[in-house]
Amino acid sequence: MFTIREYAMPETLDEAYTILKSRKGNQILGGCAWLRLGKKRINIAVDLTKCGLDYIREDDEQIEIGAMTSYRSVETCDILKKYFNGVIADSVSSIIGTQFRNTVTVGGSVYGRFGFSDFLTPLLALDTSVVLYKRGSVSLETFMTMPYEKEIIEKIVIKKDGRKSSYQMFRNSRGDFPILNLAASRTEAGQWIVTVGARGPKAIRAEKTAAFLSDKLSQNALKAEDVEAVIQEAGEILVSEVTFTSNMRASAEYRRILGKVLLGKAVREVMAC
Repeated sequence: MFTIREYAMPETLDEAYTILKSRKGNQILGGCAWLRLGKKRINIAVDLTKCGLDYIREDDEQIEIGAMTSYRSVETCDILKKYFNGVIADSVSSIIGTQFRNTVTVGGSVYGRFGFSDFLTPLLALDTSVVLYKRGSVSLETFMTMPYEKEIIEKIVIKKDGRKSSYQMFRNSRGDFPILNLAASRTEAGQWIVTVGARGPKAIRAEKTAAFLSDKLSQNALKAEDVEAVIQEAGEILVSEVTFTSNMRASAEYRRILGKVLLGKAVREVMAC
């Protein structure tokens, strides 16, 4: 249950930021999908609907997604389907239902940094930046480690660098949170990035696993059995460097087993591109 004393709908980000900082209990509203699950008293709820942050656009170098863009818009966007093997659009397509995806916003999800997020894990495997109204642009990897503070996410920016990507997840049912998710990407220079989410804490990059794949899969003429051997060894590195936790959905050991399986599927898909 949450309560809101006052409601504001500013027309500019400057006005929104001024209201946000004016009192301790003021808060930005995203899609409000998770707000009802907690107990909170909000002094002034700041709605960014009129601030022009609902868009997906591209230029020659990057893709920009405004903070008030819904998951449904992400899911159906032809721009996002065209790049990175469509992993961004695919990652949100199986989240609960269409009505829910019409509600959840990109900015709310990124700001929340939820451990169960389907959206953040593939973003973290790309060259993604978060543009904050006052602080400016920071890498998503850096943003994931920053403390929560009174800031406004303006947009996220993804560099169009030609990398191939794959997003894999496992959930008990279509409407459930993922038990584990994983993304892998490979740049045109052969550099791999591996990210793991829904492991308990926030999504992270598996740096040792990625370095191993970058080294071992740099050869162009590897036999299929050699690739499989690399994948098996990479799986062991993954579960040794990433912390998995237990909760009501799965044990840590089950997540470790899933991690190896999802990594194998992701690597094979990227290499098949």
